[in-house]
Amino acid sequence: MSDTPKNLLSLQDVHTHVGAYHILHGVNLEVPAGQLTMLLGRNGAGKTSTLRTIMGLWQASRGEIRFDGQPITRLPTPEITQRCDIAYVPENMGIFGDLTVRENLLLAARRARSLEQMDTQRLDWLFQLFPALKKFWLYPAGKLSGGQKQMLAIARAMVEPRRLLLIDEPSKGLAPAIVLNLVEALRELKRSGGATVLLVEQNFMVAKALGDRVAVMDDGRIVHSGAMAELSADEALQQRLLGLSLAAHQ
Repeated sequence: MSDTPKNLLSLQDVHTHVGAYHILHGVNLEVPAGQLTMLLGRNGAGKTSTLRTIMGLWQASRGEIRFDGQPITRLPTPEITQRCDIAYVPENMGIFGDLTVRENLLLAARRARSLEQMDTQRLDWLFQLFPALKKFWLYPAGKLSGGQKQMLAIARAMVEPRRLLLIDEPSKGLAPAIVLNLVEALRELKRSGGATVLLVEQNFMVAKALGDRVAVMDDGRIVHSGAMAELSADEALQQRLLGLSLAAHQ
């Protein structure tokens, strides 16, 4: 019997048009259950567009998206979130700046209408991952630093168990020390089990540290997929696919 994990999410020949622009050109992507898959590529390659298409924010014009074997290509975004238990952390974080940290997390906890109904064990786990959230529990989210806002955005996605997390460039613009904290939190998420992650990232050391699998995009297509460890060890392949070497970032 094969030990290869089942694919929780798959895209087959997915095309996306936005107005007159043909953005995705036949994306084929597999995201194995229980693993963290990195989606890499140069700026403008189509990574964010892929996440938006999966979430139904942009409609695929051709091809099929399947979640746990079921087609979701034509589902509206709220139904994808609720039915499939998918959480999306966009590049702009999507937090509510006028609300406190507590209120942001409560809004994301779909099964709770008050703080008393929230899963306190899970909250304590999030506080261990992101101590700043406990410290600034009653602060307006808009007054947090960039790194704290990113932590809040990811915590919102994790405040309830989710089958799939889509995270778009979490380390973008963050100081190196904050990036290290973020990497450690995502490692803990991996260790905790149960969640599958598709992570778009431009920081290749983050990719190397976290990725189980990797898919590389160029011009709206997947041009490489495989084990992250294999890409990390092959400088010639890194140069060809990404235009730089991971070794240069160590």
